[in-house]
Amino acid sequence: MNPEIRNEIENTVRVLEEGGVIVYPTDTVWGLGCDALNSRAVDRVYKIKKRTEDKSLIVLLSSFDALPKYVAKVPDIAIDLISRLENPVTVIYDNARNLPRNLIASDGTIAIRVIKNEFCSGVIDLLGKPIVSSSANISGEVTPLVFKQISAEIIREADYVVKLFHDQFNQSKASTIIRLYENGIYKIVRE
Repeated sequence: MNPEIRNEIENTVRVLEEGGVIVYPTDTVWGLGCDALNSRAVDRVYKIKKRTEDKSLIVLLSSFDALPKYVAKVPDIAIDLISRLENPVTVIYDNARNLPRNLIASDGTIAIRVIKNEFCSGVIDLLGKPIVSSSANISGEVTPLVFKQISAEIIREADYVVKLFHDQFNQSKASTIIRLYENGIYKIVRE
């Protein structure tokens, strides 16, 4: 791993361990996030985004193996479905568990993306916990595809801004979102 990336992973994890909120590059757009198991940090993400808790946030994991820890029953089709799609995919699962209540939707679902990004995977693995991901913008405003599109207000409110990839364009849009039911039926919520 590139030493610069390794250093930023370590810096980011220190902030997350202290309950901080970060602005960081994901496999899609620039994100606002925190330790997904810290309910106070999750509250801060909602506050910074000026977003109501009825609009859930996404949880990032570094491997499929972690899914059963946060979803009571992972449908058999989940891994097959996700691995066949080329673009990043966020899946909404029934029966979330082991996550703060303010992260779980009122119907008991949770949106999870298994990340295939060196930086994010490194942060999750070193932290030993999933992280929250939401676009780094005020709710309802334009989603930042590149760092310079992030508002000064978001930057100011975050505890740490990752110092990588500020001049790179990752993805032209947010992830595809699929609602996956326990019986294996699914529907595409956002392409």
